[in-house]
Amino acid sequence: MAYASNTTAPASLNPLGLIAGFFRAIGNGLVNMAEANHRVNRARTLMALSDEQLAARGMKREDVVKHVFGDIMYI
Repeated sequence: MAYASNTTAPASLNPLGLIAGFFRAIGNGLVNMAEANHRVNRARTLMALSDEQLAARGMKREDVVKHVFGDIMYI
């Protein structure tokens, strides 16, 4: 009787791959932190509104980022 396996033998350690993986992990962590920011969530919520709903709030679509981030950034 024969047995088959679909696993692969571990490749030799690639130092450049390890370094790239390290920086990829840091980058992914920074992206996750930025996306968890309440201001980003607020901007997404406002951008999901229709133009009529934004007009009812006295805003235009191009002013959403300025409205959400205006107090902490010069835009």
